[in-house]
Amino acid sequence: MMTRYSFGGDEHLFVECDEAMSLDAFFKSLSMTNAIRDAGIKGVTEICPANASFQIKFDPDLIKPNDILKEVQGIESAAAKTEPVIKTRIIEIPVFYQDPWTHETLMRFRERHQDPTASDLEYAARVNGLADVDAFIRAHSGSPWFVSMVGFVAGLPFMYQMVERAKQLQVPKYLRPRTDTPKLTIGHGGCFSCIYSVRGAGGYQMFGITPMPIFDPEQSISYLRDFMVFFRPGDIVKFKPIKQDEYDHALGEVASGRFAPLIRDVTFDFRDFQKDMTGYNAKLEGALA
Repeated sequence: MMTRYSFGGDEHLFVECDEAMSLDAFFKSLSMTNAIRDAGIKGVTEICPANASFQIKFDPDLIKPNDILKEVQGIESAAAKTEPVIKTRIIEIPVFYQDPWTHETLMRFRERHQDPTASDLEYAARVNGLADVDAFIRAHSGSPWFVSMVGFVAGLPFMYQMVERAKQLQVPKYLRPRTDTPKLTIGHGGCFSCIYSVRGAGGYQMFGITPMPIFDPEQSISYLRDFMVFFRPGDIVKFKPIKQDEYDHALGEVASGRFAPLIRDVTFDFRDFQKDMTGYNAKLEGALA
């Protein structure tokens, strides 16, 4: 699909990179939004990237709609000729899979689920053709995920699995959304994983919970003092399964201000990744060792 441009009112330019979600569409969206940000176009006030598209807010008193369209189209043409490489970070996220809190919640809402007789993890394993829950957890935590966008509620990351399309885990959302989801639940809907930044309603399958805060409006947590939202598009996430004693210990570290996420700066080359996804993922994960 050719990139589709459209205006939203007098102040927004919407750019659709593809109709389908894919790593190619996501990376094109990310590359273009980074280039637009670096270009410092006069009149641009906000850039909002999404999974396969993005939106630009601009001041029409400073730049005319057709002028910003030409600027962005020029950036698209230039971006197509440059190496698809970004500077980003890989982050290890500890996850207590099959925890008692999300399990209690999912049992309260079984009448809204496709299979009221199974847990979310049991259902997810079955629809993905995996032998059991342990096999599904290995598949979920066995490869990294790209943060493709942050939103829906403040600080919530949507993540796209960095594997061949045929190997991507896919699980439908609940038939009817829940009215409750524990804070920091690891969720999954369609091909996307997420982390619920706050407690609230939701329709994604629930697989576990992390002790690591990702949103702090008070900015009292050490690694969130500069900005209340932890994730940004382009981050790479590696889930690490932990047991309850490790989860409890991490909660204590968070409460005492000693918890520090494991983060490493990395350079990501999309073309090299496409040539050997398994090998490239192993290289990325090696940065966390």
